[in-house]
Amino acid sequence: MCKIRSMLTLIGGVLNKAVSFVVFCVLDLLDFILGFFYKVVDLCIEAEWKPCYCSTAKEAITDSGKLLVSEEGESKIVCRTSSKLQLADISDTLCSRPSFVTEVSKLTVNKLKELKLNGTIIRSCEKTTKGTVRSTFTIDSTIVEMLQGKMVGQQLHPIPRWFDCDCKLCNSWTSSSKDTLFVKADGPKDKAREDVLFIHGFISSSAFWTETLFPNFSSTAKSTFRLLAVDLLGFGRSPKPNDSLYTLRDHVDTIEKSVLEAYRVKSFHIVAHSLGCILALSIAVKHPESVKSLTLLAPPYYPVPKGEPATQHVVRRVAPRRVWPVMAFGASIAFWYEHITRTVCLFVSKNHRLWEFLIKLTTRNRIRTYLIEGFFCHTHNAAWHTLHNIICGTASKLDLYLDTVRYRLKCDVTIFHGKDDEVIPLECSYNVQRRIPRARVKVVENKDHITIVVGRQKAFARELEEIWKRSTSN
Repeated sequence: MCKIRSMLTLIGGVLNKAVSFVVFCVLDLLDFILGFFYKVVDLCIEAEWKPCYCSTAKEAITDSGKLLVSEEGESKIVCRTSSKLQLADISDTLCSRPSFVTEVSKLTVNKLKELKLNGTIIRSCEKTTKGTVRSTFTIDSTIVEMLQGKMVGQQLHPIPRWFDCDCKLCNSWTSSSKDTLFVKADGPKDKAREDVLFIHGFISSSAFWTETLFPNFSSTAKSTFRLLAVDLLGFGRSPKPNDSLYTLRDHVDTIEKSVLEAYRVKSFHIVAHSLGCILALSIAVKHPESVKSLTLLAPPYYPVPKGEPATQHVVRRVAPRRVWPVMAFGASIAFWYEHITRTVCLFVSKNHRLWEFLIKLTTRNRIRTYLIEGFFCHTHNAAWHTLHNIICGTASKLDLYLDTVRYRLKCDVTIFHGKDDEVIPLECSYNVQRRIPRARVKVVENKDHITIVVGRQKAFARELEEIWKRSTSN
């Protein structure tokens, strides 16, 4: 019986690889064709030949009014805030996504060429600049003037662009004079003992928390803690600037400005889901004395073997370019194909009002669509850059963040993970626990990436209250 099972597993694996080879070869060709198609359409509609990452990273990035510098494969952008120049990391996976045929061919000829391939990827990103630029460098007045000229004189794309949704919900931020994130606050305004910051995951919104947990917190919790759920930059009702690259700095800075500073937060707890866990760790490291507890749901942490390029290792773990399982196939399309994902956003996000109407019609309005609204309410630019720059671009930083939480922070660390989660494997949570031994991992049976909250919101609300109560008393 064991031999038969092993044989079937082997055959299934071979078939999966064979079918994946054919499917992703077709997708490579399709994405290449769509790249030219969208350039022509952009030129016709917006009178501009918009560069993409299939051409050169330099054109794609500097077109938004930023300077690109690279060193040993790690790319950074230089942006100006007021009179200051700042460096922000971008993921090299934005520009170094070799076709499936190229990658498989090289691996087939000789597996040792994998090291050479990584070197080629690094060099391809280094070619985007003239020479090597170190992370610590001096900017002369000429570069400052050039940067100021690009950013001041830049004619930004109209909001929204032709392939983005123009409905009131998606663009509510344009009617406000404040360039801040959308924040849903609940609880006492002046007498709150502590605050709780809720950070949602990828292609979601604050409704993931406000429609599930907020109504189920006890009256004691609501009178003690001020609950602050934020829509991340580019998602929900928050601003979705077309010129942003949605780096870690962009996301963290806007959260600090819109929540911590705007609400005068001094002492707070953090609850984060999926991609939001990376932002939560970054905020906790920046405010070690203020964070009282850190609750992470399905954190996407993939330890990088020594000597391997961090960003490339993570993208191949998250998106292995396989047709099975289904989640791996979906992740592979999301990470590897810039123009196919743009097409998906064009038909799904831009037309979300139609899909929501059809869902309500078929279900006779028996279900609420807050999850669907969160899934649809974003732009391709926001989703594409956030996915690469947060999931992949922070791969080399997470070890430092986790070590900082372990040694410098005294806060409670609790991790929840659904046992049936097919988006983020359970091993990721145990990897975090190995880095932070005091962290408690709670595996929730028969729950996946979404139902770890949705469907068990009452139970989860009670668990959070216990964590906050324990952390506050300590």
